[in-house]
Amino acid sequence: QVRFSYSRPVHDWAPRYNIAPTQDVIIVRRNGERHSAMVRWGLVPYGARDLKVGARMIDARGESAADKAPFDKSFEKRRCLMIADGFYEWKRTGPKRVPIYFTLNGSRPFGFAGLWTSWKSPEGEWVPTCTIVTTSSNALVETVHDRMPVILSEDAEEICWTTIRIPRT
Repeated sequence: QVRFSYSRPVHDWAPRYNIAPTQDVIIVRRNGERHSAMVRWGLVPYGARDLKVGARMIDARGESAADKAPFDKSFEKRRCLMIADGFYEWKRTGPKRVPIYFTLNGSRPFGFAGLWTSWKSPEGEWVPTCTIVTTSSNALVETVHDRMPVILSEDAEEICWTTIRIPRT
C-alpha cells in the first residue's frame, strides 16, 4: 500500500536493503506538481568543484539548515520527501560500531524531511543531489545516537512544502 501521491513516477528503480551516501535515492519533490526523482544522496552546493563534496553533506541539522550555507537556499525553495521504510544508526560497542536498524511499526514506508538541489559539473552536466534533515533523537534512537532523521507523519508531510522553521533547543 503506497501512500505517497505524486505524478511522473520513477520507473527505473528497485527496493534496496542498504543505501550508502553518494548512491541514488528516490525522493518526492514539488515543482508545480509532486513528482518522484532519483537523485544522488549528498548535497553538492552551487560553486562546488566536484561531486566529492556531497559525501560530507549527507545530512543537515534541522535547527540551523535555514541559516547556513550550503543548505539555506534549498531549505527555502527545494524541500523534498526522501522515501524509506527504515534507517540505520551505528552504535559504538568498544572499538566496534554495530548497525542498528530502525523502522516504524509494521515496516511501512515513510518520508524523511529532505533538501535537494542540482549541481552543474565542469562538463555542463546537471546532477540532482539531496540531503536528509536531522533532529535530536527520540527516546528510542537516543540509546544509539544523539541525532536522527526527521521522520514526517502523514499529516506533517504537507508541512514539508510550506515555509517552516524547526525551533532551536
